Amino acid sequence: MNKFSVIITAGGIGKRMGGDLPKQFLELNNLPMLMHTIRVFHDFDSSAQLILTLPVEWQEYWATLCAKHQFNLPHQVVDGGKERYHSIQNALNYCQGDYVAIHDGVRPFVDQKTLMNCWNGVQEFGAVIPVLDLKESLRKVGENETNSVNRSEFRIVQTPQCFKKDILLVAYQKSFHEGITDDASLVEEAGYVIHLVEGNEQNIKITTPTDLRFADFLLRS
Repeated sequence: MNKFSVIITAGGIGKRMGGDLPKQFLELNNLPMLMHTIRVFHDFDSSAQLILTLPVEWQEYWATLCAKHQFNLPHQVVDGGKERYHSIQNALNYCQGDYVAIHDGVRPFVDQKTLMNCWNGVQEFGAVIPVLDLKESLRKVGENETNSVNRSEFRIVQTPQCFKKDILLVAYQKSFHEGITDDASLVEEAGYVIHLVEGNEQNIKITTPTDLRFADFLLRS
């Protein structure tokens, strides 16, 4: 049995990117972004089970892309749901590993050190997420005023968010609600402690044309 299962979510429609093609299919260095993401995990842990959640209406297009680019890294495609929550809930039915990593398909620049931090951390603590310190100042916006807040008390959250599978199965028994912002918030709501590990600055979520240009720069450099 695989020790790790990786769920790569690719359900976005790319409204902020513009155009009709979902952002996960946009090309970076002549290869769809999603393929770069899958390759990162395969290169790091070739024994990991890779599961891709895709909307049903885009699965045939993905198969066409795989054939066009001769992309044959082993991965399993499962149906995405109405919300990210439902996609993960469905993918969990196929996970064979003791540990599950959940990653955004549009984060192709997670590095090997971050993945090692996550893999080691989840085996020790059961629930870990990669984070970064904040560099910018923050202000809290009220109804009639704004106030400065201490940025040292906050962190930027990235993926993959990694959990012992048994913990995720308990967490995903809770019903969906709008307050679920990520898997860690759901797991925390179920009563578990989330541990933090160091992420990497290049591990951006590509959602806008500016992000795409920066991603192209990262690949070229």
